[in-house]
Amino acid sequence: MSLTAENNLIHVEGQSRVFNRIKVLAVLMVPLAMAVMAISSISVALPTIEHSIGASDASVQWMLSGYALAFGMVLVAAGRIGDALGRGSVWITGMAIFSLGSLACGLATSPMMLNLARLVQGLGAGVYNPQTTGMIQQYFKGQARAKAFSIFGLVISASVTAGPLLTGLIIRAAGPDIGWRASFIWTFPLGILGAALATRWFPFETERRRARARREGTARARRLDLDPLAVALLMTAVLCIMLPFILKTGVSFGLLAAAVPLLLLWVRWERSYKARGRQPMVDLALFRHRSFTHATAISGTQFLGSTSVLILAALFLQNGMGVSALATGLLGLPYAVVTAVTSLLTGRMALAKGRTIVIAGLSCMTVGVVGAAVTARLIETAHVRFWWLVLPLTLIGFGSGCMTGCNQTLSMSEIPSTEGGVAGGVKSTTERMATAVGNAVTTAIFYSMLSTGWAAALTGSYAAITVFIVVSTALAVFDRVTLGRGVPPAPDAA
Repeated sequence: MSLTAENNLIHVEGQSRVFNRIKVLAVLMVPLAMAVMAISSISVALPTIEHSIGASDASVQWMLSGYALAFGMVLVAAGRIGDALGRGSVWITGMAIFSLGSLACGLATSPMMLNLARLVQGLGAGVYNPQTTGMIQQYFKGQARAKAFSIFGLVISASVTAGPLLTGLIIRAAGPDIGWRASFIWTFPLGILGAALATRWFPFETERRRARARREGTARARRLDLDPLAVALLMTAVLCIMLPFILKTGVSFGLLAAAVPLLLLWVRWERSYKARGRQPMVDLALFRHRSFTHATAISGTQFLGSTSVLILAALFLQNGMGVSALATGLLGLPYAVVTAVTSLLTGRMALAKGRTIVIAGLSCMTVGVVGAAVTARLIETAHVRFWWLVLPLTLIGFGSGCMTGCNQTLSMSEIPSTEGGVAGGVKSTTERMATAVGNAVTTAIFYSMLSTGWAAALTGSYAAITVFIVVSTALAVFDRVTLGRGVPPAPDAA
């Protein structure tokens, strides 16, 4: 495979047809946005869902968290399968699963049906998301890859806020009974369209190579090895880590005791598997790439806190200050816009000085979180207008934009294209687990301090978030000191 920088063409060995990497990127980005929106938007629809089909507190909890659990469990395994079998075909499979799950969500007539459909949705998203990272790694080089990952960051950042806002508008336009169903179903035709475009625009390089090997009779010599025991061990370990922080029950936290031996057993198995000449699900040599290990540690620590900033602000404003859901959603709009634009602009500088930008971004986030806590105090005690929260939240958005694209680019800078899917899966799994743990910790602090006042509760939870971000900043400083401010562009950078 080779890339022509001037016209973004992809030439696949043995194929006369030429593919366009911009079309590949366009197909990848819309489903990426859909996957993120599916996490952030359902909270807006929950009141109408409960009224429409009825749901217990336990059912509501699973509507919120079942998707995230299924999503996080399959990321690494899906990345490995895509690397081995071909990312294009695995992406289409995941897209089809997600689309059918979305349709089933919209047609659900009971909480049980909706929860099962949400699990299917999460499974599909978990299957196709690592392929997105893997294909960017495969088909983009140098500065072009940095630009692609900056768009990747833009889409994620914008989708977090756009999801709830779009869902709210759909419910308002279509009415509560139809609106919540439409908020799921609209992704079905878009997913099917994406899968159809993928069949035309994806190069399917690995799939073509495997088909050629079968025709030439060399496929048997290249025996496929998906390391199923490692898949089972890691998925079970991720389940044992995420589920307690999702369910938040005393019994479920007992699963954490099983997670450590499962992870140790998985590591030992992967080492012995490779020593026997087999292909492990995750080659642990991946973690010798310090740019990947450092970036994953930085983003994982940041995700412990930053993902709950808007959730807690919404609780403070809506439940504590009586602000409407629409006004709360609009308050987060500048955050989303600034995050998206900053991610796009700073991503272009990721190779030259990405690590410096990450430190600056995390520092802005710290100042923004502290500023938001102070503003909340003023809203409650001095009765200043709640719109003043726009300023610190926008600063947090600016910092998040600096962080997202640069961190993703740096994490993949040393990873071979053949391992792009599994590396992306490992990083995403770390971030998903951090999100589950961080949300549980910060919301627990929030509710435990409510008796002292809404602003005090927000301040306490934001103090924990500040600690997480400061630790992430310290890791980023260590990364900058040991590895320099960026990554020199490759000779073939486009």
